[in-house]
Amino acid sequence: MFNKKLFGPVSFYKNALSIAIPIMLQALIQSMVSLIDNFMVSGLGDISMSGVNVSGQVLFVFLVYLNTICMAGGIFMTQFFGAKNPAGMKQAFRFKLVMGLLSFIPYTLVCLVFPRQVLSLMLIKNTQAGVILDQAEQYMNIMFLVGIPMTLSICIASSLRDMGKVKVPLIVTAVATLTNTVFNYLLIYGNFSFPRLEVRGAAYATVIARFVELAIFIVIYIKSKPDFAIKVFDFFKIDKKLFKEILKKGSLVLFCEMVWVMSETITTALYNGRGGADVVSGMASSFAIANLVFVAFGGIYSATGVILGKTLGEGKLERARSEKTWLLSGSAVFGIFMAFLGFATTLIIPYVFGKLSPEAIRICRSMVILMSFFMPVWVYMNAQQAVARSGGDTAMGAYTDAMLTIVVMIPMVFIIAIFTDAGPVTMYLGVKILDFIKVIVFHFWLKRERWLKNLAKHSLE
Repeated sequence: MFNKKLFGPVSFYKNALSIAIPIMLQALIQSMVSLIDNFMVSGLGDISMSGVNVSGQVLFVFLVYLNTICMAGGIFMTQFFGAKNPAGMKQAFRFKLVMGLLSFIPYTLVCLVFPRQVLSLMLIKNTQAGVILDQAEQYMNIMFLVGIPMTLSICIASSLRDMGKVKVPLIVTAVATLTNTVFNYLLIYGNFSFPRLEVRGAAYATVIARFVELAIFIVIYIKSKPDFAIKVFDFFKIDKKLFKEILKKGSLVLFCEMVWVMSETITTALYNGRGGADVVSGMASSFAIANLVFVAFGGIYSATGVILGKTLGEGKLERARSEKTWLLSGSAVFGIFMAFLGFATTLIIPYVFGKLSPEAIRICRSMVILMSFFMPVWVYMNAQQAVARSGGDTAMGAYTDAMLTIVVMIPMVFIIAIFTDAGPVTMYLGVKILDFIKVIVFHFWLKRERWLKNLAKHSLE
């Protein structure tokens, strides 16, 4: 029998899974896009695949920023939804749009003006940096086109999820994925009399899919008119006080996530310096496989945020305290399940990436096994972060996660890189051990219950 203090009723977990599973399926479909891209581009060889994946790091930073902005706005969106406050929901949506669209300027500069200079930072000491950059630059010059459609789509999709409407984004993502896959097949290799564009074909396929995705979201937005919907002419009707409040909370979330992105970018650059295209493609392909189980993070995070945010917005603080325990316990069990699923994904590596070099495949398999071991820790950490942020406690991530990363993790990876001959897999293990310490620190932080707040009650009064 489950301990009733640790685990909630079955109905509670059914509700949590009804939110988490569609989000995980959406993330899985998006991961399949990445996997299919990698599979198709891998047929062009290690160098082409390395070029696409190095340039993908810029898109990764852009995506993390957009998702972080939507997380910040989502903290308030879910609580206003629970408080039945459409005016507040509209303000949260405006925040997402304004802050998201501002990011298009630096993204475009990197894609069109300084692509080679920026991407070269990812290939310091790589023995094949020049030819990899040639491929990456071709890809980046096209990918700037996804900036605006991606921003608008993510803002709408995240807001629907904040309301618990998770099936619509799932369906739209499925359509976009099918579109991307079809055009990858047509444009990378020139099938059915289409031009053979290779890495440029992969970029054009992504751009087409993103515009199709946005078109569908706009139709849904206009027809369904969700509570957060605003008219074009009302775009600048911003509640400055609330905007500053969201920005204040969001800045800490953004700081935490950007530190994480910085650490991932730095460590990836150091891994890439441990060899040639085989190391770059091997590491990249491992993350393409691991993303199939990383979908657990978004599902657990969103379900926790929606459930607790709604409960807090309704002012049911004691109920929220119980739900926090139930969600963390459930995430621990779910993380173990996802670890075994991660081990199983190693079976598909020879079939998906069989055209890569033997060394690239070896690195890929070793990394997937290693990341699977960490899945229980990572799933639990995501749930802890979601609990804190659901009540506006964004300081936990900024003061613990980010500071440990800056003070300990980044210096550690430089020490390993400079003073040892460790390969990329060993380096990855060395820095990720720190995550066990983060879980313990988060545990004691959450006990202080700074997250147990009804934000909607004090806003728009």
